[in-house]
Amino acid sequence: MKCLIVQPIHAKGLDILRAQGIEPVVCPSPDMDTVLRLAGPCDAVITRNTGFSAEAIAAAPKLRVISVHGTGHNAVDKVAAAARGIPVCNVPGANARSVAELALGLALAVARGIAAGDAAERAGRTGFRESARFTELQGGTALIVGWGAIGSQLGTMLDAAFGMRVLVHSPRAADTGAYTRVGLEEGLAEADLVSLHTPMRPETRHMMNEARFARMKPGAILVNTAREGLVDEAALAAALTTGHLAGAGLDVYEHGAPSGPLGDLPVVFTPHLGATTEAALIRVAERAATHVVEALSGTRPATTVNADLLDAP
Repeated sequence: MKCLIVQPIHAKGLDILRAQGIEPVVCPSPDMDTVLRLAGPCDAVITRNTGFSAEAIAAAPKLRVISVHGTGHNAVDKVAAAARGIPVCNVPGANARSVAELALGLALAVARGIAAGDAAERAGRTGFRESARFTELQGGTALIVGWGAIGSQLGTMLDAAFGMRVLVHSPRAADTGAYTRVGLEEGLAEADLVSLHTPMRPETRHMMNEARFARMKPGAILVNTAREGLVDEAALAAALTTGHLAGAGLDVYEHGAPSGPLGDLPVVFTPHLGATTEAALIRVAERAATHVVEALSGTRPATTVNADLLDAP
């Protein structure tokens, strides 16, 4: 049996496949031509943000499972997979701590001007300390948008480490524990820090738009480690240009954003680093590989995201 590895995963995940007699077929490039060329003899696929299209599914007649290395599965054609009886499974929560810690790091970097201060020092520019207003997180209010595995861990950290008042906007969360659930507009008006952790859905696209930025507390900070489409970047640039917002920390953003209008504003960019700690990469790779082993042995993985389509009459 063979498993196509569309994008690199940790070696420990490959070890699990080999131990079960499954040969990893590693794509030298995740472009569609390469994927289509190598998919044919494969029984399974592990993919990351490249996903797996209907065309790729059609090119793999032996395919029995698509395992997503991570949580997001929008880029996989789940309808086309279900039409062939192929489960699509993901790995929710395995990288949650890693992403939550990066969100905290971005919040601190923006609040204290860490990236800009470093750049000023390297360039030999004096006067940086007097050039901007810096803030503490201690005692402020944080709005966590999306109370899943990542958002809930960040909220707990902000509470424990900085004594922040934590508000939660998450219509689908069954329980927010000791933290107050609020409407989005209400929370935006009160928060010194807004951190996004909600999935990308039609109703959440550009949820942070001109009107929502106007609702935010003057001097507030926005952090996005979730999905690029949640933020209207032109509206964010406008809110930062006027000084209504103090800054933003973005781990996800539109292609070219750092060289566009946002690049000249108080924004800290990271290249989608949220889930890239060694520990998180190991956890996710091992679970993604385990899902492949389960599916090829005849067991549907518990995290199958197209189960409703598979079970439909």
